[in-house]
Amino acid sequence: MVRFKNRYVLCQVVAEEPRGRPCIEERAVGSAVKDAIARAYGDYGLACCSGAGPAVKYLNAYTGTVLLRCRKDFYRLLCSALPLVRQLESRGLRCPCFLSTLHVGGTIRSCQKFLIQYNRRQLLTLLQNCTNEDERQRIRQSVLSCSLTEEQSHSGEEEEEEDEDDGTETD
Repeated sequence: MVRFKNRYVLCQVVAEEPRGRPCIEERAVGSAVKDAIARAYGDYGLACCSGAGPAVKYLNAYTGTVLLRCRKDFYRLLCSALPLVRQLESRGLRCPCFLSTLHVGGTIRSCQKFLIQYNRRQLLTLLQNCTNEDERQRIRQSVLSCSLTEEQSHSGEEEEEEDEDDGTETD
């Protein structure tokens, strides 16, 4: 049996009105992407999308982050059709927006690593542009919650290494 290789495209939904982002759903993003591919490539594009076509693997409506999975052979087709997405429609609401490609990776993990670095840079920029203390507190809390998960995973590894290096023998 042959394994299908995939590519993961990390995108950001850039909306004209950020308040409209929470109404974004996975189904709306998936159908908008497939419609854009159909407009750009016609029947050939639809055939590439059938079966194991582009799928939304992750969506965070509050940050506007979308992770799309597609077959390795057709990821260029997907990336070239993403700028044609001009609006997302869900729950009867139309949200004018576009998809900006941030990263293309071979694994979800590589996209997650990129997203952590990208979010840290964005949050630090936001922190510098804050106008009042309440905004700064919310952004600091976001930075701490983002870095806490990464530190916890590393601290578990460090504790195991310290147990091995402390010189005590356990039988």
